[in-house]
Amino acid sequence: MTRMVRLSRRQIIAGTTASVALGCKMPPPPASGASERSIEKIVSAQRTSDGAGVKLNRALGGGALSMLDPFLLLDEFQSDDPNDYLAGFPDHPHRGFETVTYMIHGAMEHRDSVGNRGRLRPGSAQWMTAGRGIVHSEMPKQERGLMWGFQLWVNLPRARKMIKPRYQDIAPESIPEASRDGARVRVVAGTAEGITGPVSGIDVDPLFLDLTLTKGVAYATPLPATHNAFVYVTDGAVRIGPSKTELRRGQLAVLSKGDRLSASCDAESGRIIVVAGRPLGEPVARRGPFVMSTEEEIREAFEDYRAGRLVGG
Repeated sequence: MTRMVRLSRRQIIAGTTASVALGCKMPPPPASGASERSIEKIVSAQRTSDGAGVKLNRALGGGALSMLDPFLLLDEFQSDDPNDYLAGFPDHPHRGFETVTYMIHGAMEHRDSVGNRGRLRPGSAQWMTAGRGIVHSEMPKQERGLMWGFQLWVNLPRARKMIKPRYQDIAPESIPEASRDGARVRVVAGTAEGITGPVSGIDVDPLFLDLTLTKGVAYATPLPATHNAFVYVTDGAVRIGPSKTELRRGQLAVLSKGDRLSASCDAESGRIIVVAGRPLGEPVARRGPFVMSTEEEIREAFEDYRAGRLVGG
């Protein structure tokens, strides 16, 4: 899935159901001495298109919030109109970062230039480390019905941008889940409620949770104090932090520093994704499908693609 503008090969050459822990007992909320995270900024996702014309809602990576180190982009695709998604995301290159795709409804197929192939289905995730270079596609495997999912871009440290590409294909049943008293959490990456997600070996030590609350439920979870974090409301409405500020569907909240997140729901239901990662604190140069540390490295990425050197063994 490319960012902002779909680049054809010609333009590039020119340079232009989880059940592992259902019903498990959740630990008590963090001690009173924990520092609760508040909301620093709220951003509403903006309508755009990408790939071969797929309609998207972009919450991170646009003009209102260009990045939150180490996170570069968050797109949501949700439509039951096939015209909005059938063209998909044909072959396109990446270098220097990681793409994370998380599916709620629908089916897509991933294929890439190093031989990986995976099927995205409801509840599944894929974490692709582009490293020194990869060409991949994500194409719909349905002609009708609801297509709903997310793509997150995660930066790589400069010293690791040219590593060998890596692909983690995670089936729904491999994502552990805990539920209690009207709260349900799926752990894609990191650890929460005493369970650890299947994603491993990621430089920024990420946390990725899919949290659903029913009306009247309050929830608290530790967050690594060293990490930047945000929440994005995927459905309904949720109140966040000590001020209990209400966020509605399509809104992203950047969280302050701290080691605890609290959320509650006054609406009929609310669903959020919670994402945290260790910031890299390094320069970022990005253009189209490439994210490097300098403009010179970006030019090299385009030149390597033109010359067929982008994807190596």
